[in-house]
Amino acid sequence: MTAGAPNLAVLVKGWPRLSETFIAQELVALQEAGHQFDIWSLRHPTDMKRHPLHDRFRGQVRYLPEYLYQEPQRIWAASEQAQRLPGYGAAYKVWRADLRRDPTHNRIRRFGQACVLAAELPASTQVLYAHFMHTPSSVARYAAIMRGLPWSFSAHAKDIWTSPDWEKSEKLHSDTYGAAFGATCTAIGAQHLRSLADDPARVELIYHGLDLGRFPAPPERGLRPADSPFHMLSVGRLVEKKGFDRLIDALAMLPDDLDWHWTHIGGGSLSDTLQNRAASAGLSGRITWKGACDQPEVIAAMRTADLFVLPSRIATDGDRDGLPNVLMEAASQYLPILSTPVSAIPEFIETGTHGVLTDDDPVALANAIAQLAANPAQAAGMAGAAYDRLIADFRMDPGIALLSARLSALGAHKS
Repeated sequence: MTAGAPNLAVLVKGWPRLSETFIAQELVALQEAGHQFDIWSLRHPTDMKRHPLHDRFRGQVRYLPEYLYQEPQRIWAASEQAQRLPGYGAAYKVWRADLRRDPTHNRIRRFGQACVLAAELPASTQVLYAHFMHTPSSVARYAAIMRGLPWSFSAHAKDIWTSPDWEKSEKLHSDTYGAAFGATCTAIGAQHLRSLADDPARVELIYHGLDLGRFPAPPERGLRPADSPFHMLSVGRLVEKKGFDRLIDALAMLPDDLDWHWTHIGGGSLSDTLQNRAASAGLSGRITWKGACDQPEVIAAMRTADLFVLPSRIATDGDRDGLPNVLMEAASQYLPILSTPVSAIPEFIETGTHGVLTDDDPVALANAIAQLAANPAQAAGMAGAAYDRLIADFRMDPGIALLSARLSALGAHKS
């Protein structure tokens, strides 16, 4: 294939996104493995910053109409062209069946975006691959049916646990124009999706792992004296499933003789709510809200912190984390970890060995923080064990090799 004729098209929800370094890491690695593709994004970027990793992507980034009313001429032209494609009738029938069960504007938008994608894909395209099983996979599925192409997806967390079973099942069955394969980054997610597939082999467990080439060697950490300031760090969006509301309540319960400070990195819809919660508890002077940061800033903060805290929980709508890459990033810097046994986190962290997993109840969190602060040698030992586990079992390369092979088998040949 020539440089102007990619045979793989990759759909993402948005590009670039600071909170999705795992996607950027994977796509750059696939490109470096020889795959040639453009990114098709359903949304325009909203983050003011970008990671250096995003700048390593060498293909084109194409943006589908984020809202159909914003580009009516493009939509009408694409619709007319899509209707001439041999698979349009089948795609329309599938979409109408989906729309009856999900009569939303979002479902209508997905079909419009799929028409644009099917109409504008290069003739050289042989395979579609979508990140996230919900909206991006729906767009990929409809467009793939129109073009008569195989498609595949990568599923992560929210898309698995908040999508209806009927939709996941149909995306995993060959007789409903399902994906040729689906990759997911957790064993618990793989088990769930395999239970919905006509052939469990359609679902591949592929841990994201970590590209250690992007991270400096861990710092030489001396033991922190038990009576010195204790610096905690959290990185994650300010949304319900991250559990930062309960962490704030836990911080208010810490012993008076513990000199502590907590730094949070990340944006999110609950930013004002959580900052007000901290202020009401009288904690504002002990908390730094850094907002969205790029990867070098995150790493620098990890190298100076004493404890990484991620109190993940299951949100009221069922949303939850998968295996947050940020835990592996913390482990890469010998930073002790405190988290919760939610979803796939225990697949990386065995409590008492690689870190501490506790209930997200504020009292339990406060007790765990106090114990780790009082036992720096124990915390350092677990941090070392987490680093060893990262090196042994959670490198990026094996997963990329497996994903590359699956995509190549579908026709996404390397250059």
